[in-house]
This record gives sequence, structure tokens and C-alpha cells, in this order.
Amino acid sequence: MKKQKYGVLLCLVIAIPSWIIGMHFPVIGGAVIGILAGMLITMFWKDKGKAQSGISWTAKYVLQAAVVLLGFGMDLGVIAQTGQQSLPIIVCTISTSLGIAWLLHKKMHISGNIATLVGVGSSICGGSAIAATAPVVGADDEEVAQAISVIFFFNVMAAIFFPLLGQALGFHTTSGEAFGIFAGTAINDTSSVTAAAATWDSMWHLGSATLDKAVTVKLTRTLAIIPITLVLAAKQSGAKNKGEGFRFRKVFPLFILYFILAAIFTTICVHAGVQAEVFMPLKTISKFFIVMAMVAIGLNSDIVKLIRTGGKPLLIGASCWVGITLVTLAMQHMMHIW
Repeated sequence: MKKQKYGVLLCLVIAIPSWIIGMHFPVIGGAVIGILAGMLITMFWKDKGKAQSGISWTAKYVLQAAVVLLGFGMDLGVIAQTGQQSLPIIVCTISTSLGIAWLLHKKMHISGNIATLVGVGSSICGGSAIAATAPVVGADDEEVAQAISVIFFFNVMAAIFFPLLGQALGFHTTSGEAFGIFAGTAINDTSSVTAAAATWDSMWHLGSATLDKAVTVKLTRTLAIIPITLVLAAKQSGAKNKGEGFRFRKVFPLFILYFILAAIFTTICVHAGVQAEVFMPLKTISKFFIVMAMVAIGLNSDIVKLIRTGGKPLLIGASCWVGITLVTLAMQHMMHIW
């Protein structure tokens, strides 16, 4: 760990102001600010010297730790209740997004890792899903940075335009249920889900009804990290070890196991009478770790290259975003939610 201390400390120092700024601009978020700060620094500081090993360590292991701590925000009981209504929509939107990403990857010769990260980030939970998936598929830092940038762009678009779209489509204004499910299934990142749902609540004076529904649906989507990462891990293992047979122990990412255990632990505690607020500090640390890891990824990324190659990833992001939105609306209409 002594070799890594300089790089880890550097990421920490940059992450703190990024986190603070992100709190004041939640639609943008600390993760995006952190990755941009890292990229800008790298434009003027190419040779990281002693700091490089710590930067790489942060990008990998702090990112995995963030995913594990994310599990402490999961009450599986509440998610199961909400899932009865929203699960069919979530399954359809995830399938749509991954299908679109795979098709564009094949037809337009877009990087498989970029397509996977954008598809997963669009359909599950933005930066958290990318954080969980990147180590499994072996994505490099520039691929992660590209995917995060695409997801950020459509996050901001959704937070601004979805309340207006909901109004134009005639969502119920006396209840937050329809728009809450819409925001929770069609917007990819928690910050933008929160922003859009809170805007709907304030537009129609619904207190926090829409926000509560949207966030719970969003947490249900987050659980899709588990099967998706397992399938991707199995696929990666099969590609690397043809003829050796399938071994579950080698395939299963340990940090995903710890994520599951954290969620189970939280659920047991909450149902035993422990207040859910007890776990808030761990959820906060998880978010900060994501910011810190994004700083490291930014420090390992070439912003000029990302801009030059950004057209195709943006096309994947736009296609996934439109596909998810249309499927969500169609499913809600079929289920008579609006």
C-alpha cells in the first residue's frame, strides 16, 4: 500500500472539492465533476510518476468498494413490494437497452465494452451500474470515462425535459404514482431521477409522493446489477477459457457477492427494528468513493481522444434512452398506470 499512497491521496484531495461542488449541483453530480477535473489535470500532467500506481489502484478497488457499500441502501422487503408493479417494466426496459446497444455494436463496429457500459448504465442505474460492470468486462479507464460522459449528458436532458413530457402526455397530477414509475424506470441515474420526481412534486403540490415512488422503483432497478454482472462474467470467462468448462466460483465477482450480503444484512436489520437512517453514512461513503474513483479514471483518460471518438457512444446513448422511454410509456399504458 505504500507504493499507492501518493496516488490515493491525490485522488482524495481532488475528490473532496468535486464532492462539495456536486452537492450544490446534484443534476451534474460529484462523479462527473471529478472525472472532468481528472481529465483537465491530465492535459497538463502526462507523467504521473510515483502517483500512477495509486491512481490505478483507486480506479479499480475504490470503485469496487463503492459498489459493495451501495448494498447498504437496499431494503429488499420494500423493493420486493414495489417490484410486483414495476418489475415487468424494468425487465422490458433493460432488455430493450441492452438489445439496442448490442445491435449498434454489431452494425456500426462500436467497441463492445463501450456498448455494454452505455447499455447497462442507461437501463440500470447510471454510474453505479457502470462501476459494477467495468471490472467484470475488463473495460479500461477511457472506456469508463466515455460511458460516464454519455450517461451524464442524457441525465441532464431527462431531468430538464421529463416533467414537461409527463405533463404533455397527461400523467395524473393528483397522484405521483404514474410519473414516479416513469422517472424511476426511464431515467438512468439517481440524481436525475430525484431531480425530475421532485420537480413533479413541486409542480402539482404532491409533497414527496412522486419522489418516494421514483426512488423505490430506482432501487429495484439497481438490483439488476446482480444478474447482469453474472451473465457478463460468465461470458467473459467462456471467451477466455474455451474448452475448460464453466466454473461458477471463478466467474462470480467477489465484490458483487459482498454487495448482495450488504443488502441482505440491511434488510434483516431494518425488519428487526433498526432505522434505515442508520445506514445513511455508508451510502454517503459509497457515493464519495464513486467520486474518488471517477477522479482516478479521469486522471487516466485523454479528454482530446474522448471528444474525437465520442460520436458513436453518444448515438448508442441516445438510441438506448429513446428506446427505454418508449417502452416504459407503452408498458405503463398497457398496465393502465396512466
